Amino acid sequence: MGSRNWIAALAVTAGLLAALPAAALDKVTFGTNWKAQAEHGGYYQALVDGTYERYGLDVTVRQGGPNVSHPQLLAASKIDFNMGGNMFAAFNYLTNKVPMVTVAAAFQKDPQILMVHPDTPYRSLADLKGVTLLISRAGQLTFWQWLKRAYGYTDQQVRPYTFNPAPFIANKDWGQQGYVTSEPFAVEQTGGFTPRVFLLADNGYQSYSTTVETSWKLVDENPDLVQRFVDATAIGWVNYLYGDPSAANALIRRDNPDITDAQLAYSLAKMKEYGIVDSGDTETLGINAMTDARWRSFYGFAVDAGLFAPGLDLERGYTLRFVNKGVGLDRKKELLARQ
Repeated sequence: MGSRNWIAALAVTAGLLAALPAAALDKVTFGTNWKAQAEHGGYYQALVDGTYERYGLDVTVRQGGPNVSHPQLLAASKIDFNMGGNMFAAFNYLTNKVPMVTVAAAFQKDPQILMVHPDTPYRSLADLKGVTLLISRAGQLTFWQWLKRAYGYTDQQVRPYTFNPAPFIANKDWGQQGYVTSEPFAVEQTGGFTPRVFLLADNGYQSYSTTVETSWKLVDENPDLVQRFVDATAIGWVNYLYGDPSAANALIRRDNPDITDAQLAYSLAKMKEYGIVDSGDTETLGINAMTDARWRSFYGFAVDAGLFAPGLDLERGYTLRFVNKGVGLDRKKELLARQ
């Protein structure tokens, strides 16, 4: 065949390939634990910068809120992935024989804090033994149990926290729960002072937070899709933390018009300052890292505290199959080199 014929044949082939439809993206729905915020930034980043699409995914991020139960929707196969709160959720699923599994941990540190007024003598969590503390009902069932065992707190200290900072602001000797990424900002804006904060994770509280949950059915039937979602999300977090988050923040504001630029900037800065997403194991294993040792240790605490029965099959509550592969480490190095 002459050269002209070869060229003509290649041109025809190229034309045929161009005419073929693009491979269909796998549709995925991910439910968050609250309205859109910087704490969801990695997912929104992976949406706006095309990371999910490059991994063959058409992802819908479905906001949570006060009247939304994404765990129930996941259990009913109405969504594909759910943002879990902490490791207690996995233990609850196991206890109630709900076939859901944690496949990644976006937050290496739970952002849970206690905070006090800056002019009080309290300098550590140990100093707060006996101090009146505003704790939510959900908090009393989770991290409060750890505080009682670790620091000797008692239930007599507790007053209900209703997610309104006014009682804390008005009572200078009280403490209050919160997230390091949000409640201190609200106090600064409303009360005009910067509270002193104690991050529980920096004082021995080991729970992963903002986990990624899915069904065992999806893991068994389509592990490739699960892997792609976990990997793309890790890249999204790297880009949000160390790249330009402006497009993701714009999408967050579109979904949640009540959030401000100042709140988004504050939350992102605190996530980076405290290593909420990227610290410890993630520095070598990549974002979303988890370890058997940490799961077993936290479960041991939960059993010792009488919160869960011994003998739960932890291997049915989480899996390391999709994490600890170093995804995003090269991208992080690249972005940091530009700064």
